[in-house]
This record gives sequence, structure tokens and C-alpha cells, in this order.
Amino acid sequence: MSAVICTVDVVLLTLLGEELAAVLLRREHAPFAGELAIPGGYVHPEDDLSAYDAAMRVIKDKTGIVAPYLEQLATFSGAGRDPRGWSVSVAHYALVPHDLLASRKDEAVHIVPLSQLGPLPFDHQAIIATALERLRNKSQYSSLPCFLAGDTFTLPQLQRMYELLLGEPLNKVSFRRKMSEMAMLDPVDGQFEAGGAHRPAQLYRLKAAVKKTLTVLERGL
Repeated sequence: MSAVICTVDVVLLTLLGEELAAVLLRREHAPFAGELAIPGGYVHPEDDLSAYDAAMRVIKDKTGIVAPYLEQLATFSGAGRDPRGWSVSVAHYALVPHDLLASRKDEAVHIVPLSQLGPLPFDHQAIIATALERLRNKSQYSSLPCFLAGDTFTLPQLQRMYELLLGEPLNKVSFRRKMSEMAMLDPVDGQFEAGGAHRPAQLYRLKAAVKKTLTVLERGL
């Protein structure tokens, strides 16, 4: 009997202009050599203490970045998802500011808007769909969209992140009231972003305590 294939796959989501996009890689080896797919790789029992560690390693090895937020998504398994044999993949998702990816000059890395995704190998379309559903559900009550915005951001920029993840426009007054109630942001002292004809907008960052709590939750510690 052949061994079960054990891998991790990662849905890396970022922004491309005004669209939510996925980071895809050109596969180097069979099966599906030359096709675009989400980042993934085998679990290394001798190196990886957990599936989370394996996913972080895969992201770093294949994209050159360290994801600021990574969370386990779901397990995908079965005899039909991989032509090499019965396989199980522990899927994760990550939110990555576009600036982290902008410096990458690797022809194998592609940032593709979700609206333009074509057929993908394995069950990667189902994994992406599951990640998007999870994100939209959690974005209704959490700080996750902040990880698309980068280290600092204005409230209008953050509202746009929430709108893109939720797939609908938000009322400005209601959004700001919700942010205040959640108490998850700190103003960056003395830092503003020029707004052209408008007065400069205050820059904010995610509170350190909130980041620390999320790190513990995402790792399941």
C-alpha cells in the first residue's frame, strides 16, 4: 500500500488595485507542471513542529516573504484530489499587504484578481472559495482586514479593506463607530497622510495587544 501524501496549501490573499487577489505560483514539477496553483508543499516531519510551521516555511521558501497573519483553514483529503495518490492537505490562509509582494521579481509568482481566476489544479479553487467564505465571516467582527492594509493606514483605507472582503459598501459613520467600539486601533502620534484638497488623515495601526492575541489564536496555542 502506498503512503498517504501529506501537504500544506496556503491561500495568500492581497490587493491588486481595487480588487482582492490571490498569489499563485507556476508549478515546476508534475503533476500539472507549468500551471498556476496556490503555494503548497510537503510536510517535513524532521523540520516542521506543526502544520502551521510547515505552512510558514512554504510561504517563505516559495515567495520570499513572512506572512503577517496566517491561520489554519480546513483539511482537504481524498483519493481523487491528487493524481499521485490518496492525499491530505492542511490548508491555511494568509492576508498579505501588497507592498510586501511588490518587490518580488520572480516570474513564477503571479498576483491574480479573484474575478479573473481560471481553472486551477487539484482542488485549489475549492480551497480559495473556502478561505474567502471564512474571511468574509470573520471580517464582520474582527480586525483581520487590517492585515491587508499594512503597518499603518487611514480609516478610509481600512474601510475600503473591509468593503472588499465583505463584498459590499459600508456606511462611513457606522464603520467608524464600530471601529471605536472594537477598540483595536491606536493613532500613530504625529503621523498623517496628505489627502490632496482635503485635510491630512490620521494614520492608525493595530494595537500591539490585539496583534499578540491574534498570533496566539492563529497558532492554536
